Amino acid sequence: MSPKSSTPATSNVVQTLWKAYSDQTSDRLKFIDAFLVFLMLSGIAQFLYCILVTDYPFNAFLAGFSSNVGQFVLTASLRSQVNPENKSEFKDVSPERAFADFALGSIVLHFFVYNFLG
Repeated sequence: MSPKSSTPATSNVVQTLWKAYSDQTSDRLKFIDAFLVFLMLSGIAQFLYCILVTDYPFNAFLAGFSSNVGQFVLTASLRSQVNPENKSEFKDVSPERAFADFALGSIVLHFFVYNFLG
């Protein structure tokens, strides 16, 4: 099979995946996913800046990059807790409690990041 014949099938799969995501995912989860994409792009931009331009205040790069990674992990945890499909895994956790845990974790994370800057 040549690469040109697999391109329409790949685009068809991507379109089907996007349509299913758009139709079946709640707005709350889409908002969280958008924030996860932003965090990922921001981390990539910081990493590329460090590699291509300068890493002079290296502790500033480490603080910023670890802040992105930590916030990504906290947000992914929030997404898994508020996803209705995971209700059996998180029986005792309400969406409000999950968000409170996320907010408290974010405050603690950024406190350590701020202290790391010196």
